[in-house]
Amino acid sequence: MTQAQKKLAILVGGGPAPGINSVISAATIRAHLEGIEVVGIKDGFKWLMQGDITHIKDMTIQNVSRIHFRGGSYIGIARNNPTKDKKHLENTVDSLLRLNVDKLITIGGDDTAYSALKLEETANGRIRVVHVPKTIDNDLDLPHGIPTFGFQTARHVGVEIVKNLMVDAQTTSRWYFVISMGRKAGHLALGIGKAAGATLTVIPEEFSDSTLKISHIVDLLVGAIVKRLSYGRSDGVAILAEGLVENISAEDLESIVDIERDAHDNIRIGEINLGEILKVKVQERLKDFGIKITVVAKNIGYELRCADPIPFDMEYTRDLGFAATQFILSGGNGAMVSIQNGHFVPMYFKDIIDPQTNKTRVRMVDPSSEYFYIARRYMIRLNQADFDDTNELAKYAAICGISVEQFRKQFYYLLENDKLYQNLKNGKIKLAAPESNTANQPAGQGKVYDKENYSGIF
Repeated sequence: MTQAQKKLAILVGGGPAPGINSVISAATIRAHLEGIEVVGIKDGFKWLMQGDITHIKDMTIQNVSRIHFRGGSYIGIARNNPTKDKKHLENTVDSLLRLNVDKLITIGGDDTAYSALKLEETANGRIRVVHVPKTIDNDLDLPHGIPTFGFQTARHVGVEIVKNLMVDAQTTSRWYFVISMGRKAGHLALGIGKAAGATLTVIPEEFSDSTLKISHIVDLLVGAIVKRLSYGRSDGVAILAEGLVENISAEDLESIVDIERDAHDNIRIGEINLGEILKVKVQERLKDFGIKITVVAKNIGYELRCADPIPFDMEYTRDLGFAATQFILSGGNGAMVSIQNGHFVPMYFKDIIDPQTNKTRVRMVDPSSEYFYIARRYMIRLNQADFDDTNELAKYAAICGISVEQFRKQFYYLLENDKLYQNLKNGKIKLAAPESNTANQPAGQGKVYDKENYSGIF
């Protein structure tokens, strides 16, 4: 009696991202071309960790050959976490072995990557595991310039939504507070806001203090609204990263809403309606100044996660799926897939897992970068130049019906807790600027500004 050939399994964990089906399709086709049978595990770890092996899908070239055009996940998705209970991990390994699986491709974010790591350790050589990183947040610690799959599509769709809201805001003389997905980092919010030319974007990385008060965000938005009014405009669109919630002090947050957490102990940000909270508090603050502005809160995120991938993500994720199968069929194990400079590079779990968090390291927006500085220069928000210009400051104070000194006292603290302002003040941001050619310097090269050169531009 011949032993049945071992199979390759594919599962998806976490939240959706455009391009999942492209990974599934490419990985399945590559395996079948080598004569390897592929089984799709439905709903992530949900059923396997319970010892249930009935929720599976046979994967053939015929049924996956065109799914790369579409968003969503052909085999479903779930956030169930097998690492919280040793028995669940053992059940997961046992379930895969009962399915005659000795190779597993997981698709997911940092939580799924950690589950893949622990599963590989528990399997102890019986199952090889490779992980394909996925998140529209763009916050996995990939090398500089390499996006996470789904990010570019999410940004593209988000920009289309914000473009329409910007026209609506101007047409109806109102403000929109748009909450963008991004649990830890502000990449998606900043990418959408910067590309669309939103009035301002607020991300967690820009604040000096690790704990943020809601009143701070409220004052930042009120300051932008007042400044906009000084230009004769009562409309605007503010993009806010949902990850701001995780920076708000627990005391502040719990005084407003009950906090729920998911299976990975993350705050259920989707259950906290940050936009509505800010809308109410901003309108209350404006009322104190006798200012009436219509504000509409809008969350965008679920509209982005299952969008059909744009060509960039479609191609990128097909490469990732192919590389994942190629790696695991060649004996590879315990690594995350990446494409760097056109080449497949395995990023091994042992090197990328942060021992303090037991997750992959988070890539944040760099608030000292020229990329962020340019974004801020195009925003309408209070800055140092406003407080240095007595005429401008007098206009803002008059709009609020208070004295210049009162306005300064109520709003200047925003700069003192602003990383960009502090980086400029301390000369930590270095920008190149062209200067006239000299005998010692080739044309086109620039000099580096020091902190004195920033006076009045921020």
